[in-house]
Amino acid sequence: MSIWVALLRGVNVNGITVRSADLAGLFRDLGFEQVKTVLASGNVRFNASGDDSADTQEKLKQRIEAGLRERFGYDAWIVLVPHEALADLIDAYPFAQDSEHHAYVVFASTEEARDDLLSGVQEGSADAVEHVAGGAGVVYWRCPKGGSTDTPFSKHAAKVRFKATTTNRNINTLRKLL
Repeated sequence: MSIWVALLRGVNVNGITVRSADLAGLFRDLGFEQVKTVLASGNVRFNASGDDSADTQEKLKQRIEAGLRERFGYDAWIVLVPHEALADLIDAYPFAQDSEHHAYVVFASTEEARDDLLSGVQEGSADAVEHVAGGAGVVYWRCPKGGSTDTPFSKHAAKVRFKATTTNRNINTLRKLL
């Protein structure tokens, strides 16, 4: 039995509504155990039989996406992360965390998507408005509260080409999934 975290992209925005209770019900119907949803933005922790190999991960991902499409009628795309790997990603967050800044982890569907997201990003000085750094399949991002849509990186990440390949989460949300 392995513990997994599924991060759904694009739910509860743009007319795609998936209630947490319905989402948990789908995961139970798919045969998963110990299902827990966190917040209303498509975050699910669950147990599945088998190991946490890349092959198992891809099969689970396809199964969940198919279930989401069938049950909720939208073009589902998820990031599926082994529970232990999520803990490592959180621990690797490279920037200081304080009450005046958001700490985000941006998940990419592939290394190429992550590299594309990082392309053109300027290294910031110690007093920069925001900080961006690459990690294992992710981009770490620190930005001021109240300004997360106005920074250079947020504008870059909002480009249409990233819509189907990235999803981001606040690090506090990710901690709730541990």
